[in-house]
Amino acid sequence: MKNSLKKSIALVAVAITLVSCSKSDDAIIGTGALKVQFENGFADNALVLGSPTVPTSQNEVLKISSIKYIVSNIVLTKEDGTTFTYPKAQSYFIVDEASPASLLLDLTNIPAANYKSIKFGIGVDQAQYNLGQSEISNFWTTAQAAGMASNWASGFKFLAFEGAFTSATITTDTSFMIYTGKTGTDYNYAEVSLNLPNNALVRTNITPQIHLSTDLSQIIDGTNKINLTDHNSMGMGAMIMGGSDLYLISANLANMFSVEHVHNDPN
Repeated sequence: MKNSLKKSIALVAVAITLVSCSKSDDAIIGTGALKVQFENGFADNALVLGSPTVPTSQNEVLKISSIKYIVSNIVLTKEDGTTFTYPKAQSYFIVDEASPASLLLDLTNIPAANYKSIKFGIGVDQAQYNLGQSEISNFWTTAQAAGMASNWASGFKFLAFEGAFTSATITTDTSFMIYTGKTGTDYNYAEVSLNLPNNALVRTNITPQIHLSTDLSQIIDGTNKINLTDHNSMGMGAMIMGGSDLYLISANLANMFSVEHVHNDPN
């Protein structure tokens, strides 16, 4: 009986030790990395540049030749409600469908935590722009090289959407260009907030990947419906770079993104 009692006590002691070690191993400490993957599509269909899309609600068919947008000001919310703001100087990215490497953002030096949501901007926020070109000189050079900026006075192109379209009344391919950004009356910066279906577990040995779907049809066929045919001025193509419809397009961008899934794979 004494031997049995001794064995039981020993087993309990081992179990306590193992649990203690396990808790120590699972401690959320240090910093890690996070990846954000963008997959551009159009109305639940894969995007193939230059190929016809499904018709919009306005019965217009697009052939998208280029889509680029600036992702900025990334903020991650932990499961306890506190947030981590990625450093602004490092938080400017140009997502370009023609450049596969740009579709995956690599974020580093993120405090280890369980993150439940992500927020980011489309464009460069007005407060940062108002600080002047010197405060964002490196990204300004990058944006110019990518065709996402021309001169400081006109500012950045937050989103550049280009291609050709046809409609019931326009039966031959007609060009379209949509650029969001600073105009005379509006700044048109958009903000996106997304809850994650499961926590992104940032650890020293785990680099989560958040996979986002981008529905480009939302640009002109979201809450606000935009008819490209109405903007086909004198047969020169549809160009939307200002005016009330640009404001409506910018408002559509908040609903352009959704979370497909989150991977928490060990490094």
